[in-house]
Amino acid sequence: MKIELEGSLLRMIPENEREKAELNQLWTLVIGCASEGKKLAPVGEYIPGIKEVAVFNIE
Repeated sequence: MKIELEGSLLRMIPENEREKAELNQLWTLVIGCASEGKKLAPVGEYIPGIKEVAVFNIE
């Protein structure tokens, strides 16, 4: 998955079929959160080279 930041815009560009399906699943989840007044909140830390997983909770 290619990720680009441009100002306040975040672009996620899938690079294979699996990533396309996963991005579609994420898109659906985020749209549902917005319509229900929920948000994604980070949990713990993401530290490249040490902790390679970014975790979020739906609140």
